[in-house]
Amino acid sequence: MTDGPRVMQAMAGAAVGGAEAFFMRLTIALHQAGQDQRVVLRRHEGRAAELRAAGIEPVQLPFSGLFDFTTRHRWRSAMADYAPQVVLTWMNRATSFCPPPGPGLQPFVHAARLGGYYKLKHYDRCDHLIGNTKGICEYLVDNGWQPERVHHIPNFVDTHTAPPASREEYATPAGAPLLFAAGRFHDNKGFDTLLRVLKRLPDCYLWLAGTGPLEPTMRRVSAELGLLERVRFLGWHNDLAPFYAAADVFVCPSRHEPLGNVVLEAWAQGVPVVSTQSEGPTELIVEGSSGLLVPIDDEAEMTAAIQRLLDRPELRERLVNGGHLAYDRDFSRDSVVDRYRRFFARVAA
Repeated sequence: MTDGPRVMQAMAGAAVGGAEAFFMRLTIALHQAGQDQRVVLRRHEGRAAELRAAGIEPVQLPFSGLFDFTTRHRWRSAMADYAPQVVLTWMNRATSFCPPPGPGLQPFVHAARLGGYYKLKHYDRCDHLIGNTKGICEYLVDNGWQPERVHHIPNFVDTHTAPPASREEYATPAGAPLLFAAGRFHDNKGFDTLLRVLKRLPDCYLWLAGTGPLEPTMRRVSAELGLLERVRFLGWHNDLAPFYAAADVFVCPSRHEPLGNVVLEAWAQGVPVVSTQSEGPTELIVEGSSGLLVPIDDEAEMTAAIQRLLDRPELRERLVNGGHLAYDRDFSRDSVVDRYRRFFARVAA
């Protein structure tokens, strides 16, 4: 049984990515909580199949470009049929494609969810904006949005646990300290700095989960630094729980990280975190309580922080406990779903 205002969500994102993964988690969680909703999705058979398995039949559209009239026509028809009270669009493309109010459509409130410091020209027609960090919300207000139209609702992450991934499968000695990092291979993620840090930690191995345009560069840098024996490129995995379970330390070396879903995942999975002082992790982490923070691109400080964790079991335990407490208090699935549902009810009233 569904309840609450009628909500239409729209995602036109990339094949892989953190925002796309959270969209799937939130959409399914809202459905399981009884939220009345419809979903518009950039054509993606894997996501569509996952939504159907959860009991949600998405409308799949091309979202291909400026002259994509098919998407606009079919989305408008879906809106006319469903008559949503709230339309929630995710990021730039879906927000730009959203049909404007007009003949044949019931009045609706247009909200957009931002997971980064995006160009705001795409959001001129929105009534409300949701930022998943306080920093993003401050950015919106600083750029002219009225505070009452800006809302902070954080992410939650998948908390299921799994047995550790086999070190033998990934040619990693059983007793070697294991670092883990995950994300798209993009300059913002700072994985090149992490590789140079690994050079300073001769006993450690590194598992890197992800894919992206810089993967060939990362492999070349690994070879140039003589690290091929100690780095494992895992590829993209939707389920990272086995890799967190196998790791001794999770490292977030980002130069730019609006939120840091990976920090939340590490907290939920019980892995101590070392992170740069990029935007999101700095907002999330209490230094020495729920993680260790180091300056961006500071190889010496990152090396020292990782070594401290490896040398001090009591510090690792303190950070794991602090991360769990922070996650349970502010970023649990039930808490975030409740905040979205209260937001929908408030703006649709």
